[in-house]
Amino acid sequence: MVDVAFYYDFGSPNAYLVHCVLPELEARTGVKATYVPILLGGLFKLTGNQAPGLAFAHIKGKLAYEQLEFDRFRRRHAIAFTMNPHFPVNTLSLMRGAVAAQQLECEEDYIRAIFRAMWQDARNMADPDIFAATLRSGGLPADAILAAIATSAVKMQLQRNTELAAELGMFGSPSLMVGDQLFFGKERLGQVEEEISRHLRKP
Repeated sequence: MVDVAFYYDFGSPNAYLVHCVLPELEARTGVKATYVPILLGGLFKLTGNQAPGLAFAHIKGKLAYEQLEFDRFRRRHAIAFTMNPHFPVNTLSLMRGAVAAQQLECEEDYIRAIFRAMWQDARNMADPDIFAATLRSGGLPADAILAAIATSAVKMQLQRNTELAAELGMFGSPSLMVGDQLFFGKERLGQVEEEISRHLRKP
């Protein structure tokens, strides 16, 4: 069996698209991905990277093409999406919450609720009241999660995840590891599936 890890930040719309199609890939391969929360802003600082809106702003046609490719992918997979008017959103509390949700064994429900709030309901998830309300409406243990995100253990785990991502060669999200092989971006999901299949064919 091969280990597959998805390094993500809720602030990335492309990470949301990968999240939406991962179940299809998992069903075809029989391999379930582990979700690894990271802080994208922290990863940018560690690697000297910038958000695409800044990095490509001076390249004629680049951002327009990125949007075209995004829309093609979304339509191909029939993914519900609303551009969040509050973008870019400070996701520090959200990503610490993801670490807390892992510890509280409600990770899948948490991820589903936060991605939906960000990229379907277009909520301002940097607002603490909206964040808390989203947890409660999703049937999550809001008080426990909110308490946990203030603990040093959760803060340090998110920092370690982000540092590990940089050490593995990552510079943005969505990034996936298949064994020791790195794949960046939603466009690489076909290669991700090929690499998983290659591992599964090994005697």
